[in-house]
Amino acid sequence: MTDHITDIKQLYMQNFGKEPENIVALPPSGSNRKYYRISNGNDSCIGAFNEDFKENKAFINFTKIFLHHELPVPKIIDENLDKHIYLLEDLGNNTLLSLIEGNLDKGLQPENIALYKKVLDYLPIFQVVAGKDIDYSVCYPRNAFDKQSMMWDLNYFKYYFLKMAQIPFDEQLLEIDFECFCDYLLQTDCNHFLYRDFQSRNVMIKDGEPYFIDYQGGRKGALQYDIASMLFEAKTHLKPEVRQELYEYYISVLKKYHSFDEEKFTSHYYAYIYIRLMQAMGAYGFRGLYERKELFLQSIPKALEHLRWLRENVKLPLNMPQLERVWDFLVENEHIRNLAKTPNYLTVHISSFSYKEGIPSDSSVHGGGFVFDCRALENPGRYDEYKSLTGKDAEVIKFLESKSDVQTFFAHVSSIISQSVTTYQKREFDYLVVNFGCTGGQHRSVYMAEKLAQYLKKQFSHIKIDLQHCQLDKIKAQ
Repeated sequence: MTDHITDIKQLYMQNFGKEPENIVALPPSGSNRKYYRISNGNDSCIGAFNEDFKENKAFINFTKIFLHHELPVPKIIDENLDKHIYLLEDLGNNTLLSLIEGNLDKGLQPENIALYKKVLDYLPIFQVVAGKDIDYSVCYPRNAFDKQSMMWDLNYFKYYFLKMAQIPFDEQLLEIDFECFCDYLLQTDCNHFLYRDFQSRNVMIKDGEPYFIDYQGGRKGALQYDIASMLFEAKTHLKPEVRQELYEYYISVLKKYHSFDEEKFTSHYYAYIYIRLMQAMGAYGFRGLYERKELFLQSIPKALEHLRWLRENVKLPLNMPQLERVWDFLVENEHIRNLAKTPNYLTVHISSFSYKEGIPSDSSVHGGGFVFDCRALENPGRYDEYKSLTGKDAEVIKFLESKSDVQTFFAHVSSIISQSVTTYQKREFDYLVVNFGCTGGQHRSVYMAEKLAQYLKKQFSHIKIDLQHCQLDKIKAQ
């Protein structure tokens, strides 16, 4: 058991007075933070581990201020920042993104638009009202979205998208345009809270109401950035007329809390759409083109659609010839779209086996892979009521999932295998072997093999799962 899971268990026990029955690793995101759903009966919470002390401190500080202003963010149950862990209220699994993704083929439904407006009701409160109480000295990695931060984002776009995609440009001329662009962005009011990652995947929906997460990257900045992030998000496919309706709604709400020149505000709004889009494309380049993570590759064509719309509908009051040439090249060049083509399938062969029969032979060309010994887990086969059953049966599954060490074991296994799958896809490998063994090859190993297969199907697309139960197949053939 890794130290941080032990620490999270202890923190849970201090608060709930009992050991957790289940600790399930939540799907990894684009960060290095690790999240776990921890439960015992009706008591459920989220455990977080993040080695970045300053980021944790920013998150905890922001959360306390937001809760003071009665904003819907997860309540902090407990924290131990010296051990890089904290416990949060469990808000469930539904995000705004997951709710609208099912309707993308039919377009955004009225109830979805109403939900977006609920979200936008809160945004000015984060930015203007709670923003006045934020201690910006705790912001990480920088206390403001200033020129330095903007140049980081623009260079992220340059190095991880333009250069990775082999886009031609004059670097010196592009740097000059970057400077000009940043100077214009900073001409607007930059003295409010900037959420930084205000996107549909960071809005949880519980009982029909929005809750907000992942604001630890917040800092002082311009109001336009967050609304640009939400309305020009690649995965949501918002139509231009819907974006305009939601933008006008946001403006109407913002006017309740802040006075501003709407025409000037909107001019800078479009400029912030551009920089947010370039920052996102930098992320798609790093996570997609470099790390070969397919979900990020899939966002490239939509980002290019947004860029095309901007080029056709928005004229910034700036002279940036090299940057504009790059934008137009991206919009028109077919090579860029080809970068988002689906990578080759990776086959993950998962098997359960009996140690009495020996570890299955590996017939793949490259060899390697993993063998996990499940014999350290309690054996259901020792109990009469489970002897004739297998790890596929509901009774056995319930028995095993009631054991915290089983959940911890799987959390470690899934983390290791996820890392390998990600790397294998990046390096375009085509085969990975994962074996689970136990004494009889009937209960524990079968359960783990089935559970991993289900987990990988949910977490990764464009992989093929080849699932085999060696001992069960042998018994069936007799």
